[in-house]
Amino acid sequence: MDAPPPTLPAQSATIEPADADALPAFSHQQIVQVLTGILLCILLAAIDQTVVVPAVPAIAADLNGFGHLSWIVSAYLLTSTSSAPVYGKLSDIYGRRALLLPAIVVFVIASILCALSQSLFQLIVFRALQGLGGGGLMAMAQAAIADVVAPRERGKYQGYMAGTWGVASIFGPILGGWMTDYLSWHWIFWINVPIGIAAFFLSSRALKLLKVRRTTARVDYLGAALLTGFITTCLLMMSWGGVEYSWVSPEITGMGGLALALLAALIWQERRYIDPLLPPRLFTNSVFSLGVMIAFLATAGMLGGTFLLPLFFQLIGGVDASASGTMIVPFLGFNVVGAYVSGQLARRLGRAKGIVLGGLAASCVGFLLLATATGHTPGPVLVLYMAVVGLGIGLCMPSSLVIVQNAAERRDVGAATGALLFLRSMGGAFGSTLAGALLTGHFTQRLAELGVTQSIDLGALRGAEGATLVLDEATRTLARTALSGGFHLTFLVCAGLSAIAVLACLFMRDLPLQSGAK
Repeated sequence: MDAPPPTLPAQSATIEPADADALPAFSHQQIVQVLTGILLCILLAAIDQTVVVPAVPAIAADLNGFGHLSWIVSAYLLTSTSSAPVYGKLSDIYGRRALLLPAIVVFVIASILCALSQSLFQLIVFRALQGLGGGGLMAMAQAAIADVVAPRERGKYQGYMAGTWGVASIFGPILGGWMTDYLSWHWIFWINVPIGIAAFFLSSRALKLLKVRRTTARVDYLGAALLTGFITTCLLMMSWGGVEYSWVSPEITGMGGLALALLAALIWQERRYIDPLLPPRLFTNSVFSLGVMIAFLATAGMLGGTFLLPLFFQLIGGVDASASGTMIVPFLGFNVVGAYVSGQLARRLGRAKGIVLGGLAASCVGFLLLATATGHTPGPVLVLYMAVVGLGIGLCMPSSLVIVQNAAERRDVGAATGALLFLRSMGGAFGSTLAGALLTGHFTQRLAELGVTQSIDLGALRGAEGATLVLDEATRTLARTALSGGFHLTFLVCAGLSAIAVLACLFMRDLPLQSGAK
């Protein structure tokens, strides 16, 4: 017999074996105790991601970083995306509690550093550190629910988690806008500190109930490093292309080549490693492959659109940050409604492909409608446009997860879920980075075409007090014209992402949903 291929030295632990498929008998009170701790962790992560969005223009103006504003969002998504699979592997060895508590500590410390940032570079670095903690918050929350609740009952508790995220999605932008207008943007990070302290102590007590169920585990550190390098290279290429460098410049084409090389190395590593982060056998399943592709594209459109909407309201509509946070609520609110309806329809119909297809089509139409919006579009019309997009994405997201889990073999359900969550996060990073690159690239190019040679201060364009440059009305009008074209282009790209997902969904087999638990 041939010797197995060499692998990295394994970090493993041996636990007294138990029935791998059996869950310990938890009382209702114990389940509620665990659920309370992890819901607070989800609230902490969700509030941080949503409260930042309406503050981005003010941060960019204060720190003079309009050309790199997308990295305020993307830096967090980058590190949270690449760290989540590693948290999952390590928690199989050392337990959920041993990984979740340090993740909370990292998140809170990074939040304090973000609040104290004096430059955009500092803020981006600390947001990346914050993402290292945030990746653990979400990965451990998903795993802990699976540790205490049987699959048949899991949907109900996932609903609580989705509801917590939904509440944060609705009120986070409002809170972020209010703090930006009436306090300062620094407070959107200070708010994480008391929530994080509460989450630490509640989770510390609750997660003592959980035991390590897996006998051995191997951590694919090389795979994690290659994955992080691939993601970083792709995001840098998208952020700098058309802004810092031409898309055909040696720098950008070189990054493209490096990304392909890292991807090839990652595939090689995952095929040879005994316990890979992303098992290659999953991707030979066409339903799984198309399902995660759809999730990636839908999340890219959603994050790109969410990232753009507050900017559109502030820079084109002329409203303040708190008002822009309120105006984005229909988008987020109908997203939550769509997610609830999606779950109910999938349970009753026993199939999910049609739900995903309808949601993708709705989001495509909604983005096309948003591409027609101007500063003079009536508020109720904008609400309708955002509602269509939000409802469509809400219908798509949970049903795509159901499709992927249903298509996977029983032994791969956990890995399939982790892969989907990873690709959703990657899609979010891709969408927000692409949106920022398209907007700033078009803005810069269009300003030159309009004959504006002076540097445009974002605070002056917003009409903020203390702006370093006061624009005359003619220049402000030209700048808003340039920005408006950038918004239209980017919304069209979001529609295009949804259209590609529609095509992928049409080619996907419509498997009946299994009634038994996997």
